[in-house]
Amino acid sequence: MKALKNHLERTKNLPFVKRISDFHLLLVLARVLDLNADIPALTECVQTQTSVPEGPLPQHGVYLPHRTQGVLVLVICTLLLYSVAAEDRADMRSRPSEGTSTVAYDVSDQTLIEAIKGNGKSIPQVVKLWVERYEGDPKTAMVDLLTMLFEACGAKYCDKSDLVDETDVDDVVVALVNCAKRGEVEDYQNSKKKEIKNFKENLEAFWDNLVRQCQHGPLFDQVLFDKCMDYIIALSCTPPRVYRQVASLMGLRLVTSYITVANMLGAQRETTRRQLDAEKKKRTEGPRVESLNKRFSETHERITLLEEMMRKIFTGLFVHRYRDIDPNIRMSCIESLGAWILSYPSLFLQDLYLKYLGWTLNDKNAGVRKASINALQNLYEVDDNVPTLGLFTERFSVRMIELADDIDVSVAVHAIGLVKQLLRHQLIPEDDLGPLYDLLIDDPPEIRHAIGALVYDHLIAQKFNSFQSGSKDEPGNTSEVHLRRMLRILEEFPQDPILSIYVIDDVWEYMTAIKDWKCIISMLLDENPSVELSDSDATNLVRLLCASVRKAVGERIVPTTDNRKQYYNKAQKEVFENNKQDITVAMMKTYPLLLRKFISDKAKVSSLIEIVLYMNLEFYSLKRQEQNFKNLLQLIKEAFFKHGDKDPLRACVKAIDFCCLESQGELQDFARNKLKELEDEIIVKLKAAIKEVVDGGDEYSLLVNLKRLYELQLKRSVPINSLYEDIVMVLRDFRNMEDEVVGFLLLNMYLHLAWGLQSIVNEETVSGESLNSLLAKRDTLLQELEYFLNLAANKEGAKHGSELARRVCTILAETWFLFRTTNFNKTKLERLGYSPDANVLQKFWELCQQQLNMSDEAEDEDVIEEYAEETNRDAVMIAAAKLTVNDVVPKEYLASEIISHFVMHGTSVTEIVKHLISVLKKKDVDLAHIFLEALKSAYHRHPVRISLNEDVSSQKRCKDLGDLAAKLSGTFIGAARIKHRPDILKLVRDGIEYAFVDAPKQLSFLEAAVLPFVLKLPAVDVSEIMKDVQQRKGNVNTEENPSGWRPYYTFITSLEEKFAKNEGFQDEQEGVTVRRRGRPRKRQNIAGKKLFDEQSSSEDEDSISAYEQDAQDVGRRLEEDDEDAPLIHSIRSSSKLRSLGVSREESKVQTKTGSSVRATDTLSASRTSGASS
Repeated sequence: MKALKNHLERTKNLPFVKRISDFHLLLVLARVLDLNADIPALTECVQTQTSVPEGPLPQHGVYLPHRTQGVLVLVICTLLLYSVAAEDRADMRSRPSEGTSTVAYDVSDQTLIEAIKGNGKSIPQVVKLWVERYEGDPKTAMVDLLTMLFEACGAKYCDKSDLVDETDVDDVVVALVNCAKRGEVEDYQNSKKKEIKNFKENLEAFWDNLVRQCQHGPLFDQVLFDKCMDYIIALSCTPPRVYRQVASLMGLRLVTSYITVANMLGAQRETTRRQLDAEKKKRTEGPRVESLNKRFSETHERITLLEEMMRKIFTGLFVHRYRDIDPNIRMSCIESLGAWILSYPSLFLQDLYLKYLGWTLNDKNAGVRKASINALQNLYEVDDNVPTLGLFTERFSVRMIELADDIDVSVAVHAIGLVKQLLRHQLIPEDDLGPLYDLLIDDPPEIRHAIGALVYDHLIAQKFNSFQSGSKDEPGNTSEVHLRRMLRILEEFPQDPILSIYVIDDVWEYMTAIKDWKCIISMLLDENPSVELSDSDATNLVRLLCASVRKAVGERIVPTTDNRKQYYNKAQKEVFENNKQDITVAMMKTYPLLLRKFISDKAKVSSLIEIVLYMNLEFYSLKRQEQNFKNLLQLIKEAFFKHGDKDPLRACVKAIDFCCLESQGELQDFARNKLKELEDEIIVKLKAAIKEVVDGGDEYSLLVNLKRLYELQLKRSVPINSLYEDIVMVLRDFRNMEDEVVGFLLLNMYLHLAWGLQSIVNEETVSGESLNSLLAKRDTLLQELEYFLNLAANKEGAKHGSELARRVCTILAETWFLFRTTNFNKTKLERLGYSPDANVLQKFWELCQQQLNMSDEAEDEDVIEEYAEETNRDAVMIAAAKLTVNDVVPKEYLASEIISHFVMHGTSVTEIVKHLISVLKKKDVDLAHIFLEALKSAYHRHPVRISLNEDVSSQKRCKDLGDLAAKLSGTFIGAARIKHRPDILKLVRDGIEYAFVDAPKQLSFLEAAVLPFVLKLPAVDVSEIMKDVQQRKGNVNTEENPSGWRPYYTFITSLEEKFAKNEGFQDEQEGVTVRRRGRPRKRQNIAGKKLFDEQSSSEDEDSISAYEQDAQDVGRRLEEDDEDAPLIHSIRSSSKLRSLGVSREESKVQTKTGSSVRATDTLSASRTSGASS
């Protein structure tokens, strides 16, 4: 009613027939007047624009009584009075309380730009008032509108007199560009001012309201909007970015508003056509048919005119701005085009327009690519659009699939959703999905889960193709069918449990069958005769069960570099607790049956036993299932003594310890008794095994029981005092035992010693007897470890690198750390402090170096896989660094020796040394001395190798030393150069002193080791250093030994050249790798379609096939350099799972070429980001 009132007020000066010429007004009158008599007569008067007579209204030659113009006015007035009364009631409700005051704001005094800059609430009223002014004085209103258009772009055009008629559009635009060049432009769209924060939305709302208000007249006068579009298109092609941004925004919004009006007119045209068809069926001719034909023709003409206006903006604005240098403009263009195609397919759903969505799939900006993907997703969601999209899909489906592995995570996720749409309509073949399935084990979880949804819908639930093979012949309920299909997928990873866990994690959110624990257990117990599982299927199903249980209670199942603790809200915790209860109830009776069935299978028993950690043991008492709990503990104990491998033993220890802590009452007592029985039994078995070895028997029983004791001692203290002497005896008397046996003997001695120390430290009063006993055990362990140190020092007596040697290094370092002097100084336990002497420390480091210098192949052969993380070179380096950081040994010796290996042993060791250096910088240490000693150690390392008949040239020595010096000097960047300037200066001076000892014998040290640090100093210091070096040469005749003095001249020349170029310092970022956040990606060398050239033509929109060859060329030219390949590739290509990275040789190759070994098929160019200019 308010709109009716405003309409009548605005048209009060027009003839009566003009006032009622409104579709919505006629709809209102149709509620009051006679539909069969009055309304047709009125509509005919409106259609023919003939005046409504004062007497009866004619209708097909018949006069209708009682209906006059006065009666119509009375009806309309009655409606308006009702509207006013309703508004008065609303005003009474919203009237401010007494004592407050309100100020009415007269929008008639508000300019157009002021309405847009404001909060936007007055825009509809301002637009209506402007339309009224335009109908009364078009020229003045047009000037106001164009002025607003220029002001919205941030410019002010002063000469408004001839703006409408005489002035050429190009002249005005040139004047506006000159304003921008003079800096007389204000950017409202990107402004941070709070008062115009809604400028963009308000500007779009203004043009939308304007188009709607003008749809019954000015919109089709071919003057108002033609002039506006001319200026908008011209401004969108100007150099100032702010002009292009605002003009593009207005132009794109105009097309959207045109489409809204065109759809309304289209609906009216369709209604008129139906009415016309109905009249034609009556086979009568007359004013009614003629009126309908005229209305149909006028509506069609208006739609045609609107479409011409849309094309004008598209060709004049869109085809230039979709490749604008500003990514925001490009993104707006693609978003708008997607909306246009979706809302007005009769014009835009054709290859002439669709190709722009395909081309921008290669855009260099992620936001533009995502906008294109989202637009296509919306199009494919409408089934009626699919037949028209056939040729487009054929041309661009390959690129759509490639984008599933886009450099940007959000783009990749949206692209996977687009691929799902293509699969739903069966537009891409199954063979094209191979690269996508590799992304199940990609790094970003968002991509993995998106692919998981695709795999579930396509392969497990088979939503996209109801007649896929096997879907009809698979018996069983839905959960069983889905689980069997899941097992087929997991068959692809039979030897990689980690990869299987990745796949399970990806589909867990979407696959309800994976949470049907009763169904999984039923399949494992073979309760359904029709379902037969192979051994590999049973293994995968057990993994699936365990992973599903862990996931259901909020545990992480996928390895991650982010070790931060996960936090959950109250609702999530309640869900996890409910899941835990459901798991317990589902497995309470069948869990012992599962364990009994698979107790001998080491591939399954570990996962099965770990499930108890995620159960609510209280339910065993509440549900009267005490006997099942006892059976469960008995089976865990049997599994502990049935297996001798790390995973089953560790799982059993965790499970029993959990039962002892979490069970209640009688069940807790039973669990603790079982644990005591287990401890007693293992001691008995160990004594029997030791006796067997003493009697000349096999060592296998001793090794297995030592592993069991080791896993048990890792979790809790085991009373083996009665066994300790036997362990020492067999270790001393039988020196020819296998290295693995000796290693576990030493490990168990160390753990027993560590538990003993903890008990003494925690006691309030310590007896002298217990202290003496602990000291005796410590000295015994150190004696045995030093024996193996001496054995390794004797080159004829032991291998240079072995698992036992690495065990000795780590255990010795841990023992020194445990009893470090600084930990017990000035305490009652000061006697426990221990510090190794220099001789033992030197032997320790020599043994460590032997392990570090082992080749990767030798280490792979020697290391036992299940304990690889405890016995590889990384563990040795960590142990040595730990001694240095915690002041267990003198830093001056060991720290410099460790740092000298900075660049020698691959990524993982490099990271350890880098962390050590960062810790040392925070401590009060002589950093210059440590670095210089490290450089000296590296300098002298190669001559030692030469003495061992190894072919190492002086060039190799200088290169390795130079790499170390560059790496060390690279740690001083930014503010660190100023903070550590004294250390750098001291290192340089001491290094020069060392290089000139017995010159020119050691001058190569000057060039390789000292020069990188000199370049980190200020110019003043460098100048003094150059003078010092030149003075040291003195009057020596360098011609007698030119090759020996060459490093001296190289040193001087390098400094002179640097300062001749005014460089002074090395680049701040030298030697520094910038860590980017988000998804680790591949380097790229892209030569794609140049969509953004300033001179490139925009006249290429004739057909989609014109781009076909170009798109294929893009695909062929996209090349990737996969330094950070997904985990699937690194796992499949490695011989073992290293804890911290790749091998030394591999890392060197990667540094030079960036290559990465793949076991799977090389993925296509989808790992690139798209075309770049």
